[in-house]
Amino acid sequence: MLTLDLTNEPRWHDLTPGVRVQLRPLTTALMVATRSDPAVEVVPEDASDEERAVAFAKALARRAVLAWEGIGDADGNAFDPSPEAIDALLDVWPIFEAFQLTYVSKGLLLEQEKNVSAPLPSGPSAGATDTAKLARKRAKTARQG
Repeated sequence: MLTLDLTNEPRWHDLTPGVRVQLRPLTTALMVATRSDPAVEVVPEDASDEERAVAFAKALARRAVLAWEGIGDADGNAFDPSPEAIDALLDVWPIFEAFQLTYVSKGLLLEQEKNVSAPLPSGPSAGATDTAKLARKRAKTARQG
């Protein structure tokens, strides 16, 4: 069963020990606005999935982060989030991963859950999507003996 939180209040998310961010709820409006963000739209067509993920995560975080704790400058002074600081925060690999897992993927998992399992019209993998990229050219055959 899908549980709706009708309060739509911002929530605190722990990203790493001692670092947490207050984020807006991951709504349809937020996702649509992020998809049309100029930083996302300028990502080249031939960019890798990873490059697209970073651009999207940063654009989403710039819209979603309201406050944070445990983040400061080189002298240890706390400061408020800004677009540049949010981008710098997501350049830290463990923070990026935690943001993806605790915030972004929870919204995307809802899409996958739907009826608890993928459609299986004619076998165990019929409803699955391809994850491997197509090969650019045929592989050479192995040398014999």
